[in-house]
Amino acid sequence: MVTEHAFIAVRPGAETEFESVLPDALAVISAAPGCASARMLRGVERPSTFLLLVEWESVTAHTEGFRSSEAFTRWRSIIGPYLDGQPDVEHFAAQA
Repeated sequence: MVTEHAFIAVRPGAETEFESVLPDALAVISAAPGCASARMLRGVERPSTFLLLVEWESVTAHTEGFRSSEAFTRWRSIIGPYLDGQPDVEHFAAQA
């Protein structure tokens, strides 16, 4: 299991609209093969910054499965209008 951390900058002033589309956007990711969970957090100090946390079965499930699917296209069409630049994405794994 790996956790995707995606720091997402939203255009200032578009935060409320972005939050209104999150249920649909998260539903798209949550339905993807290999996705165990997905949630979005909003920055306290920087309210235009959001943190997407997605648990994937593997990095490949995210980078090759989801990103090359029609679901990714739908995901980006939902959140894309609100982005202020590209998300900064990294994967993390728990250590024993």
